Amino acid sequence: MNPPRTDARRHHDPDVRGFASDNYAGAHPEVLAALALANGGHQVAYGEDAYTDNLQQVVRSHFGPTAEAFPVFNGTGANVVALQAVTDRWGAVICAESAHINVDEGGAPERVGGIKLLTVPTPDGKLTPELIDRQAYGWDDEHRAMPQVVSIAQATELGTVYTPDEIRAICEHAHAHGMKVHVDGSRLANAAATLNVPLRAFTNAAGVDLLSLGGTKNGALFGEAVVVLDPDGVRHMKHLRKLSMQLASKMRFVSVQLEALLARDLWLRNARHANEMAQRLAEGVRAVHGVEILHPVQANAVFARLPHEVSERLQKRFRFYFWDESAGDVRWMCAFDTTEDDVDTFVAALKEEMARQ
Repeated sequence: MNPPRTDARRHHDPDVRGFASDNYAGAHPEVLAALALANGGHQVAYGEDAYTDNLQQVVRSHFGPTAEAFPVFNGTGANVVALQAVTDRWGAVICAESAHINVDEGGAPERVGGIKLLTVPTPDGKLTPELIDRQAYGWDDEHRAMPQVVSIAQATELGTVYTPDEIRAICEHAHAHGMKVHVDGSRLANAAATLNVPLRAFTNAAGVDLLSLGGTKNGALFGEAVVVLDPDGVRHMKHLRKLSMQLASKMRFVSVQLEALLARDLWLRNARHANEMAQRLAEGVRAVHGVEILHPVQANAVFARLPHEVSERLQKRFRFYFWDESAGDVRWMCAFDTTEDDVDTFVAALKEEMARQ
């Protein structure tokens, strides 16, 4: 019997794109080029390499002179490590009920990080000082987990975006209660592109203490980072990263991707394009009778409601997910490589399926 072939081969059609997730997209060619540049020869392991060192300067150019980046493997790891760094064993994190840390991380913050999540229902995925106050109490009550952190997502799980003033108000309110503020920034670039402001405008300048900086959804192959903005208020990040199994031995290959995105404007170009495609998709969908857009389209996501059977037929032609299947709600995501033809073809197919209905 001949041994199985082991040569690499392509197992998919690179011209096929869907609207299921920006994680479905490949890596941006400039990121792949950066990875090749970092390859070859030996570099010190575990973050003592030249690429991770240079990433610190790049991150400080965006987030201020005290910022420090701790590259990790993925977004859940970034969130768990970051939240552990600003909570005690008896601590709790206030977040929106729809937050990724609550509904999409398999219980990792609570099971791996040992952190109690105190959730608040929100109509648009965004917290406010008033909503935070629904859970911000009982610091001296030994029967209740102590609220120590407010975690917000920018952009939110519902595709909405906080303004700098909204984040500043949250930070001032949280800090007045002795709480830290964490930003889940898996789509931080998309928010900055929508707001047309620098990343610092709604992070360190607004009072945020630390954030999870996304790379994968913005064109990286893999890798995110915890960015500490207030070094005096965040403890033992290096130890927590290792303890949480997020310390990469060949860290240069995470760092160089983030450097490729952030050193110039690739992060912003990718985010702007994804956002523009979402706007194009929303405009096309609005013209389809019987389809309702559920939330403001402020980043690269479109949430819609349509007949369940139409979505099922459409899913045979394009990949996307139900958001609330019982209500007929779906989510359509655009990525840095989504094209105008992708959007227009999808809208045309949606019209066809709705007409059959």
